[in-house]
Amino acid sequence: MQDPADGRADRPPTIYDVARAAGVSASTVSRAFARPGRVNAGTVERVRLVAAELGYRINPLASALPTGRTSMLALVVSDVTNPVYAEIIRGAESAAAEADHVLILIDAQESVRLERSSLERVLLGVDGVVLAGTRMSDSAIRTAARRRPVVVLNRDVADVPSIVLDNRCAMRLVAGHLAELGHRDVLYISGPEASWVNGMRWSGLREAAAELGLKVQRVGPFVPTVEGGRHAAGALDAGRPTAILAYNDQQAIGLMRVLQSRGIRVPQDVSVVGFDDIYPARIVTPGLTTVAAPLRTQGEAAVTALLSSCPATAPSRLMTLPVKLIVRGSTARRRPLRIPRPAAS
Repeated sequence: MQDPADGRADRPPTIYDVARAAGVSASTVSRAFARPGRVNAGTVERVRLVAAELGYRINPLASALPTGRTSMLALVVSDVTNPVYAEIIRGAESAAAEADHVLILIDAQESVRLERSSLERVLLGVDGVVLAGTRMSDSAIRTAARRRPVVVLNRDVADVPSIVLDNRCAMRLVAGHLAELGHRDVLYISGPEASWVNGMRWSGLREAAAELGLKVQRVGPFVPTVEGGRHAAGALDAGRPTAILAYNDQQAIGLMRVLQSRGIRVPQDVSVVGFDDIYPARIVTPGLTTVAAPLRTQGEAAVTALLSSCPATAPSRLMTLPVKLIVRGSTARRRPLRIPRPAAS
């Protein structure tokens, strides 16, 4: 019988090439990669060194056939250009690498259709999925969770492991800070209409405002980008708030840029607060007062939960992560707000 290792010289190395060079059987090579605990440690090291020298690479899908596992995870984000996801991705990658897994990143581009189609294409090729900022319906998420383990970030989905921020605490911190500065009218710049977090922040702000005797209004929805914040600035022409809370830091930064271009001083004329504490919030002028979210911890916790024992069949569990208010130069004591109208063209 012809040796399976025989063949063309230009083909990629196979498991049989590794076995021949290491002086072991092909089944031993397979176990050295798939189940190293069942092979002598010295043999595992020799097999892996030989494989590296030959340039042998494991086909994760082929390896998955007998075990049903690929050692690959998918992380779906709503918009990869949003800086908030940078730390989440880093945290998820770190936890995946520690567990000897590869992380596949999917950018949904704020499109439910793209998110669902992309998830459908990778679902059977991964061991589990982290949904960060998903815009899919609860029923669609639960359907995916019946096929593969799923952990959801920044959203509470019944019967699916979820990790959220303490949004109610965050809104109490923001409202309390603004009230201490003498503000009585607060405008909320709304994020995406389909965002669960957006609804939680608005309801939390209303509750905190009622307790503190503040008047709150909402405008939007606006996309959670700098450009979205620029568009939101137009809503100020119809009102005179002395404090503004944006759905996220990107909106807040875009808003401040437009205000400053109109001659409106931040924080002398209006105080502005963001959410997330992304890096640009620390370097804009003035520095942005914001709610700091443990972004990297979110990514790490999501992957850890995903790889925990039997996550697909575990009872519904909700992990809530703490937040804190970072006070910078964009908030100050209340003063009468003057909002000059844009000059007529």
